[in-house]
Amino acid sequence: MDSVSQFVLGASVAALALGQHARPRRAVLWGGAVATLPDLDVLIDHGSAVANMLNHRAESHSLLWLTVAAPFLALAIAAFERERHRYLRWLLAVWLALVTHPLLDAMTIYGTKLALPFSDHGFAVGSLFVIDPLYTLPLAVGLVGYLARGAFAGAGWNRGGLLLSCAYAGWSVVAQGVATDVAKRTLAAQGIAPTALVVTAAPLQTLLWRVLAVDGDVAYEGFWSFCDGDRPLQLQRIDRGASWFPGVLAIPAAAALDRFAGGCTKVERHGDKLRLVDLRMGQEPHYVFGFDVARLGGDGAVVPNVVDRKDGARIDAGKGMAWLWPRMWGSDIPSPR
Repeated sequence: MDSVSQFVLGASVAALALGQHARPRRAVLWGGAVATLPDLDVLIDHGSAVANMLNHRAESHSLLWLTVAAPFLALAIAAFERERHRYLRWLLAVWLALVTHPLLDAMTIYGTKLALPFSDHGFAVGSLFVIDPLYTLPLAVGLVGYLARGAFAGAGWNRGGLLLSCAYAGWSVVAQGVATDVAKRTLAAQGIAPTALVVTAAPLQTLLWRVLAVDGDVAYEGFWSFCDGDRPLQLQRIDRGASWFPGVLAIPAAAALDRFAGGCTKVERHGDKLRLVDLRMGQEPHYVFGFDVARLGGDGAVVPNVVDRKDGARIDAGKGMAWLWPRMWGSDIPSPR
């Protein structure tokens, strides 16, 4: 999730853990700061764009390593605050601020490696978009009430904001299940048996859902809203550039990215460049994570790039919002190209 959401979530759980004897401003600042620490892994350069993507949300998001780090970080904060007598409270606050960060990240579709070092599986529920005001606002309002009224009188505000945000996250999973059922029935009716099916929240909300199904050489994309009524889910065909896969996926970095994306990739040719695209994030033809992994040699052979380069594309914000709002409420309009 975005940094603001992570900050307010960390601040909220830290304030809850520190209890009525906490100094509200210190609790909020420390909780929010600690909650942002796992994302400092973006400052590490792993040598290539693909490696940077694959190693984000890795060790710094491992529940085990964060649990190991929590006692030392809590001891340092408690000593700085001259509250060593409240070390156990600080330990709980720090641990909650740390581990709720990757757990929230896992609600998005990116892929968070919660189980390292035992497994490098990327957990990706996909029920929340990376930015969702309806998740973040209750936490922020609860913290405002907590700061305004103090640790004792404002505790109810904080608990209420945290409860509402958790309820919204729970709703997102239920809504995703409904959208997934619609997608499966639509695919079955059309005789499509996908090898991969991804149903994710469209930007900023949980009424409109994006469906992505991979079936051999092609993929299908569609959007379904709770406000669509009886209108069936419409699927658009996406060419995956499968003829380039043998050469591209022979490149170790490209193969690793394809595994990370669960096979939800396509290859685009741009002149002599071959770009491997993660289909999970974005919408046709605009995808955040595209990488120039190879080029075509003079004889037409696939030649790996010495260093891959990120070359993704984001949808124009104005066009995207002009489409999202009416589509969310059930208008039958095509997605922007």
